[in-house]
Amino acid sequence: MENASAQELWTDFLNAKPNDVSENVPKVIHFCDNEKDANVCSELVNKEVKRASSHSLLGLQLRKEPLPKIGDLAIVTDWNGKAKTVIRTTGVKLIPYFAIREEHARMEGEGDKSLAYWKKVHWDYYTRELAEFGRKPRESMIVVFEQFEKLYSK
Repeated sequence: MENASAQELWTDFLNAKPNDVSENVPKVIHFCDNEKDANVCSELVNKEVKRASSHSLLGLQLRKEPLPKIGDLAIVTDWNGKAKTVIRTTGVKLIPYFAIREEHARMEGEGDKSLAYWKKVHWDYYTRELAEFGRKPRESMIVVFEQFEKLYSK
């Protein structure tokens, strides 16, 4: 783990929660593609308001990233890499974009937690994400809806 802040949080977590010790080194992540949203989301995760995230399946495939799996651990950082929270994936569902519902938006915990807000910000994000590959989002695209729980923070 190259991020010193993440390494420190991980060490503190292992000392505080020895029953949750894992052989797997967690990935270090931040949410979103800009500083403001990444920082807001890291705080929402820390406050347990944000309990889910939505990835575009196509984006994951194009970047050759694996699908999240139940039990995956991650260290959430702010935009600048300051470690905030250790999380564990508790659920993964593949859902067409058009089938996302209010309950999904509420679990993501962003903005006013409405479906309208979720659709706007995620459509904009998927547009930016896929543009790098010359692709565009579609209503029928598959969203990887990942639920998680907060395990530890300082």
